[in-house]
Amino acid sequence: MTNSLINGRSFFVVIAIGALLTLPFWMSGIYYVNVASQILFYAVFALGLNVLVGYAGLTSLGHAALFGVASYATAYMLQLGYGHVESILVALLVGVASMAVYAVLSLRSTGIGFIMITLALGEILWGLAYRWISLTGGDNGINVPKRPAPLGFAMSNATNFYYVTLIVFLLAIIVMAIFVNSPFGAALRGTRDQPRRMNALGYHVWAIRFYACLFSGLLTAVSGILFVYYTQFISPQTLALTSSAEVLLMVIAGGPGTLLGPIVGAGLVVIVKNVVSGYIERWNFLLGAIFVAIVILMPDGLVPGTARLWRRATRKRASTPAKTEAAS
Repeated sequence: MTNSLINGRSFFVVIAIGALLTLPFWMSGIYYVNVASQILFYAVFALGLNVLVGYAGLTSLGHAALFGVASYATAYMLQLGYGHVESILVALLVGVASMAVYAVLSLRSTGIGFIMITLALGEILWGLAYRWISLTGGDNGINVPKRPAPLGFAMSNATNFYYVTLIVFLLAIIVMAIFVNSPFGAALRGTRDQPRRMNALGYHVWAIRFYACLFSGLLTAVSGILFVYYTQFISPQTLALTSSAEVLLMVIAGGPGTLLGPIVGAGLVVIVKNVVSGYIERWNFLLGAIFVAIVILMPDGLVPGTARLWRRATRKRASTPAKTEAAS
């Protein structure tokens, strides 16, 4: 990796963090600050799914159900009268435990089999959320009366909620970066690329995938907790197949197997869904067209595709003066 590329990445990181830290000051209107908060916690959700899709090679179509389970656990604990700390801890435990059950059942297969099992499990939880009215409230859902105030920092207004979400998002990025660059992350990529060889080398492929699922479930639970505090409401629609498809679209569009890809994908989907939809009635068609264009033009995702084009343009600029000097 050249020094210019490293310096370019460092410059981009500094600019991005500066923009995020100052966003409420230059962003016009509370609505757009709320949209930024949505991008952040959906990015955490997409990072959780990316652990499986990008690094383990396991595509899940039921992740929204795990997202919804953590949200329901938070709302239900608050409805019973427990505090925010207890509710959040229980939601994290429930989310990871649900993912453990998911993993035990779905890791019996890979490829299309894994997709179908996760889809079936997601539909089961979605049906339970609709029918188990005494627990979930059915179509009426569960309301969350108030948001927490960690260390006296009230999350009741849009700006404060954004900054708390930003802190959680940055922590998720750091943890994800450590995970990706750890020996376990390398082993997980090995199970994706050469599972038989990893097994022959003495690695327990099923156990590696299982622990990766637990990590994915933890990030998903964190994003579900942020979601329910943002909306202050949870209903069965959150667990629907369309929600799982949306977050999968975020990962694939941005670039699976990268740190930045799911974040860019989350920004794309949330902006089209919440901002562009105000100007274009058939925004679903536009989002589908964008996705098709990405798959055709940049099949590995926006982030890897853009990086490839940038390297190509840089090499072309570097070779032009050399050709000019040779000609002279």
